[in-house]
Amino acid sequence: MNCVNPLRNFLFLILGTVIFLSSCARNGKSYSKITMRWKTVEHAHPELPPGIKIMKGRNDELPINAWAAIIDPTDPDVDLDVIVSEDLDRRETLTQFSENKKARVVVNGGYFLTDKNPAEHVGLLYVNNRTVAPATRSILRNNKRYYTARGALGFLDDGGIDIAWVTSRNDSLFNFTEPLENSPENPVDSFDFSIAETWEVDDALHAGPVLMHEGKIRVTFDEEVFFGSTIANIHPRTAAGYRNSGELVLLVVDGRQIDSRGVDLQELAILMRDLGCMEAINLDGGGSSAMVMDGKLLNRPTGTTSQREVMSAIAVSVNN
Repeated sequence: MNCVNPLRNFLFLILGTVIFLSSCARNGKSYSKITMRWKTVEHAHPELPPGIKIMKGRNDELPINAWAAIIDPTDPDVDLDVIVSEDLDRRETLTQFSENKKARVVVNGGYFLTDKNPAEHVGLLYVNNRTVAPATRSILRNNKRYYTARGALGFLDDGGIDIAWVTSRNDSLFNFTEPLENSPENPVDSFDFSIAETWEVDDALHAGPVLMHEGKIRVTFDEEVFFGSTIANIHPRTAAGYRNSGELVLLVVDGRQIDSRGVDLQELAILMRDLGCMEAINLDGGGSSAMVMDGKLLNRPTGTTSQREVMSAIAVSVNN
């Protein structure tokens, strides 16, 4: 039996882990400027319509690898949808979503409970004008109950896109122009629906927190009661946003690997701002963060070529 190769592989693994951990420690600071080199991704078969553009980005300093899909919803050939798994366990890979829904581009969507079978969505999941999962109306932190309207991404009937702080009541959705003013140890204890408006969308999902509002970086981490979690830390990321032109921007950033560290929420907001977004929101991240084009995985989720099964996704389809 030859033990040299297994031992050598083991030593390489240990060395790689040490390098990765030291890299994370060195780059644990939050960057206020992130210069990306973007190039268009080709080789789509059949060719993507003009309303869909895929780009790959690289920053050597952090380092990070990223992919961005720029979608023009006014293109008559393009259709945007929030989709949900129809499997018994309510989970599918993005490639399965792409094949089952005949979608050209798919990214992961909202948070879900991985220890449930079937999976349960965390917060609002609204598909084809039907509530699959209601909004999370309140959250317990240190035995205190905080009412919150978390950030949500919505697709309108006219092709428009909206990002808002949203809750639900019965079968109706409501959005607020400002988040509820929660902060650690200072909970908001009720909703004031007199300052809310009915949110008219066809599809929507909760995630959060909101990253940008009215063209400025505004990470509403505390207001949406994400304090007490690790969501603010450096992770692989998925985000969605839109430009003044109405174009949807979907961004995936690889992380937890030597070649791509990931980003924190503030850095994610910077990337979305630099891509021209006026509004932006953080979606589910970590091992769920992935982008698929024509059934093929573009990125490397947590350094691998395998895909985590997720409950919800954002699908970009082409009308025949």
